[in-house]
Amino acid sequence: MASSATAPNSLSFFSSSLFLSSSHQIPKTYISVAKPSSGRVSKPLSVAAQLATLPIFSFEGERVGETYLDLKTAPEETARAVVHRAIVNDLQNKRRGTASTLTRGEVRGGGIKPYAQKKTGNARRGSQRTPLRPGGGVVFGPKPRDWSIKINRKEKRLAISTAISSAASSEGGAIVVEEFGDRFEKPKTKDFLAAMKRWGLDPKEKAMFLMIDVEENVAKSGRNIGTLRMLTPRTLNLFDILNSDKLVLTPAAVEFLNARYGVDSEIDEEDEDDAEGAEEPAE
Repeated sequence: MASSATAPNSLSFFSSSLFLSSSHQIPKTYISVAKPSSGRVSKPLSVAAQLATLPIFSFEGERVGETYLDLKTAPEETARAVVHRAIVNDLQNKRRGTASTLTRGEVRGGGIKPYAQKKTGNARRGSQRTPLRPGGGVVFGPKPRDWSIKINRKEKRLAISTAISSAASSEGGAIVVEEFGDRFEKPKTKDFLAAMKRWGLDPKEKAMFLMIDVEENVAKSGRNIGTLRMLTPRTLNLFDILNSDKLVLTPAAVEFLNARYGVDSEIDEEDEDDAEGAEEPAE
């Protein structure tokens, strides 16, 4: 019997250096975080710290320096599962669950036998509401239901930081651009496209901009670009991270990510709830 080929260690919906073996990948430091004892023996949560160096570009497209992202990431053997559970949780919680059909007991009419039992040449019918006739009830049709599922808060944060760190560690996957909110005196898409080309971004590729504040002229200049997404810390979500080919950050956004998703980050539960409740649905 021929030996089966080994499947590549990669996610089907996006390519990432975290899930692909690479010779130039930066070594990781693994940390074992033990959960509080609750009377039973629990398996410690393994977390990896991955350092990624990002180039900083000016508004004119010149390289002016470097910065780094030091975020928590899931180990390679569990990264796929953590990210998958988090994205399924986000997408499934956005389902409205309002689909509804009528059973034969809820369809209007059908109180009388349509025709005689015999001598008509037709099949025997006891009601017009039978599922076998047009306009009748539906068998095992959908009813309103709640599709929402739960996920641990720390696991969801780990999935987001893993996805960001994966994009940052891949070659050309993420860059940092100096603050450019005051560079647009008026909204103009042509100027924004020219700036993207100076930064080495292809307008045909999906790009996600993460900024602390999005100026009105910047938002209006980029809203006509279908492949562009502009997010803030309150609207940051896992779907847009995985759905983008390029990640563009500002220096303030890098500081935010290191403070919120870094190895030494300590976030209050109230701040975490506010951030999770402000996520935008995927389009």
